[in-house]
Amino acid sequence: MKQFAELFMNLDRTNKTNAKVELMKNYFLTAPDEDKMWALTLFTGRRPSFKVNRTQVKEWAAAEANIPMWLFQESYQSVGDLGETISLILPRNGSDDSDKSLSEWFYYLGLLPKMTDEEKHDHILQAWSQLSQHETFVFNKLLMGSFRIGVSQTLVVRALAEATSTDSNVIAHRVMGQWNPLETTFEKLILDKGENDNASRPYPFFLAYPIEGDVSNLGNPEDWFVEWKWDGIRSQIIYRNNELFIWTRGEELSTDKFPELHFLTSVLPNGTVLDGEIVSYFDNKPMPFNVLQTRIGRKNLSKKVLEEAPVAFIAYDIMEANGVDIRNLSQMQRRTQLEEIHKNMAVQSVFNLSPLVKFEEWSELQDLHPTSRENIAEGFMIKRKSGTYQVGRKKGDWWKWKIDPLSVDAVLIYAQKGAGRRAELFTDYTFAVWGEDGKLIPFAKAYSGLTDVEIGQVDYFIKRNVLEKFGPVRTVKPELVFEIGFEGINESTRHKSGIAVRFPRILRWRKDKKAAEADTLESLKGILEIYK
Repeated sequence: MKQFAELFMNLDRTNKTNAKVELMKNYFLTAPDEDKMWALTLFTGRRPSFKVNRTQVKEWAAAEANIPMWLFQESYQSVGDLGETISLILPRNGSDDSDKSLSEWFYYLGLLPKMTDEEKHDHILQAWSQLSQHETFVFNKLLMGSFRIGVSQTLVVRALAEATSTDSNVIAHRVMGQWNPLETTFEKLILDKGENDNASRPYPFFLAYPIEGDVSNLGNPEDWFVEWKWDGIRSQIIYRNNELFIWTRGEELSTDKFPELHFLTSVLPNGTVLDGEIVSYFDNKPMPFNVLQTRIGRKNLSKKVLEEAPVAFIAYDIMEANGVDIRNLSQMQRRTQLEEIHKNMAVQSVFNLSPLVKFEEWSELQDLHPTSRENIAEGFMIKRKSGTYQVGRKKGDWWKWKIDPLSVDAVLIYAQKGAGRRAELFTDYTFAVWGEDGKLIPFAKAYSGLTDVEIGQVDYFIKRNVLEKFGPVRTVKPELVFEIGFEGINESTRHKSGIAVRFPRILRWRKDKKAAEADTLESLKGILEIYK
């Protein structure tokens, strides 16, 4: 654990990309294979659950530190991280000399789910007594399933590639998909050159960059394909060894969630991997995302749900054909193969080819772009005809030209402190618009969009204008107005306003407006009527 805890702390201390890669590379070169496997598990966002009650853990820590719960809560509020708070308040008995490795501590934690509460108490306290403050911090993160670290999967892949002298695209492919550190080894997952060990394994997604400047800067229009940017769930459909797998961009295996697409086993050639968008689809056209949202997360898909929110797959790329990786072919060549597959299908109602937008001059696209929402799209995808299918977000070959967000001016009414480095600042905000009765009605929460300077200024205002306290939440004097942007809007019985917005964020601080000049609930309903 000492080596991994040191890696964690060093990664947390630096913002330099190359330094982070070097730290991880050195770890992958020197740590035991079992520890490397668990480190990779954590760095790729897989967090095992050990079924512990956080309230109990707080109480046990406070008792061990011999402090009252109110003081523990105040400490937690100040530090902003539960695992770190516990590591700081626990007494250090000078016995932090455990030589257990990271993998051994995972085995230790794995015993917890079958224990009684009393056994869990003794088990956890025994661990705390053996670990240093930094090791305890990491242990607590693992214990409560809250382990996060500021490294992207791209950096992890780069570090692994350098440590193993393997092409980064190969590594990126190997760490994708569903694997369990208890059922595989580092050598088998990362170093094994066999490509047929996991038929369900998806490819890393190629991600587009936002368009920079005027679209005409891309040069000759004849060098580019343009498609609508569909508003759905980015997914890969994999058909290998007569089995179908549906993976979302979030690396969630979702085959059972979309039974409408299971017919593809009878029409797709074996050894096919497609990239596209799962959308709600009715009467031969896409529906707004909120229709699809009604079935996301449901464990049981009733006949009614399937009828009210049917789906289709809109394919826009192919990465594997007849069992061969064709990502190195040009966009035009891959498009030709995709069109051939689509043409040979007898049933196409729930499998559609993303149509190409016809244009000769960039000015035609500029005229068409504002109609995106009418086409249930978020804008355009612009793809270089000669480009290959790459890994991650790369500039040059795929660009996304999104429409401007919908927006309203709203009043800040509630605030809550953030976490981590923002634990002392109010950074999580609730915004409201005016109702018919002249009262402010909350409609959205947002925490992104302000600069550090603006966050400091808003925090200064909040701390001097608190009206009420509800636990960590503060009711604030309704004076500050902000422009709130969002991607979508729909009716909601769960919200007081009757409206839910998608991906709300702060666009700008409207210092030029007074609270009375903010928008109304009627304004929001007007937007809803246009786009529902």
